[in-house]
Amino acid sequence: MNFKKKFLAGLTAAALSFSLTFGSPVVGEAANSSLIGTGIAIGIQAAQLNAQINEKIKYYDTTEAGRQELYDNFRKQYGVNEDPEYNAALDRIMANLTKGVAVIDPTIKSKPYLYFVSNQNSINAACSMGHVMMVNAGTFKKITNEDEIAAIVGHEMGHGQKNHVAKSNKKHLQKQVTAAIAGTAIGGGALGSIVTQVALNHSIAHGDRKHETEADLLSFDYMVHTNYNPGACAAVMQKFVEMSIGGKRSGAAAFFNPSDHPDSEKRRDAYVKKLYEYSKNHVTAKNAIITVNNKTFMKVAASSDMSAAERSYFILGNLATAYHKGQNKYEATVENGIVMLGNQPIIAPLDGDEDAYTLAERLNSIK
Repeated sequence: MNFKKKFLAGLTAAALSFSLTFGSPVVGEAANSSLIGTGIAIGIQAAQLNAQINEKIKYYDTTEAGRQELYDNFRKQYGVNEDPEYNAALDRIMANLTKGVAVIDPTIKSKPYLYFVSNQNSINAACSMGHVMMVNAGTFKKITNEDEIAAIVGHEMGHGQKNHVAKSNKKHLQKQVTAAIAGTAIGGGALGSIVTQVALNHSIAHGDRKHETEADLLSFDYMVHTNYNPGACAAVMQKFVEMSIGGKRSGAAAFFNPSDHPDSEKRRDAYVKKLYEYSKNHVTAKNAIITVNNKTFMKVAASSDMSAAERSYFILGNLATAYHKGQNKYEATVENGIVMLGNQPIIAPLDGDEDAYTLAERLNSIK
C-alpha cells in the first residue's frame, strides 16, 4: 500500500476513533431534522479543523521547538547512521550549499537546516517542514561522487527554501480532513498525530510537479555558487537513467516519487539546457559527444566508475563554467596532463579519450 492510501486509511481510522474536541456533536432527532443544519455544522467543524491544521503546520515550520520536535521524530522513525565518512561528507555539502543558497536567498540565515544521515539503505533524501532534512546512508553507499550528492541535496534545499513541504502538507490535509469530517468527527489529538505523520513521511512533500521542477532548477542555481561542478546535476540524472531509477513509469526503487517527479531523462535534458544557457549558448552534450559552438569537440570515453554519458556532463560543466566566467578569451593549454581553458580545468583525458594536446588544439580552433 502506498503512503497516500495509508494516509487515507489512517485518517479514516483516526476520524472513527476520536471525537471532536470542540463543540457538541449533533445527536438524536436533531441530527436528522435538518440537512441544512448538518451542513452548517460540518462547515464549522471543517473551518475549525483547518485552523488547527494551519497552527500545527506553523508550529513545525517556523518555531524552534517545532523544528526540533520534527527533527527528533525523523531521527527516531528513520534511524541515525553514525558513519564518520558519510557525516563528514554531509557536513561539507551542507556548508557549501548553504553559502550557495545564501547568495540567492539570504533568508536561509534565519532558519538554518537541521540535518542528519538516516539509517535507510535506499538512495533517497528528504526535506520536511522547518528545514528538517535527512539523506539516506544508501545514497552515500551507492553514489560515491560528492558533487552528485550535492545536486540531490540542493534539490531538497530548493523545496525547503520555497516552503513547498508546508504548502503541500496543508493542501493534502485540508482536502482529506474536509472529506473525512462529512461522515464523522476527528479530534484535536488525532489531528496532531496525522499532521505529524504526514510531516514525517517525506513522500507527501512531492505532491506538485511544478514544485519538483522548481526544486531542480534551484539546485542548479545553488550549485553554480559553490565549487561543485554544475554538470553534476545532469550527471546524477544520467546515473538514475542507467540505474532505471525515476524512469517514465519506474517501480518502487525510484529515487524520487516517480508519480510526482518528471522522469530522469527529462530532468537530465533540462539540466543540459541549463548548462547551455549558463555557457552563454556555447557548449552542449548529447550521447557522450560534446560540442562547442555547434562543432564537435570530443567523444567522451567511460571511466572505471562512470559511463561515457555521465562523465561527459562533468566535462560539459567545466566548459560551461569557463564560458560563463569569460575564460574562453584565453588559449586552451595543457598543464600536468589537464586541458585548461584560461584558469578553468576542462578534462584530464583517460584511456579511450584523445590526448590532451589534440583536445587543446581542437578547442582553440573552435572556441
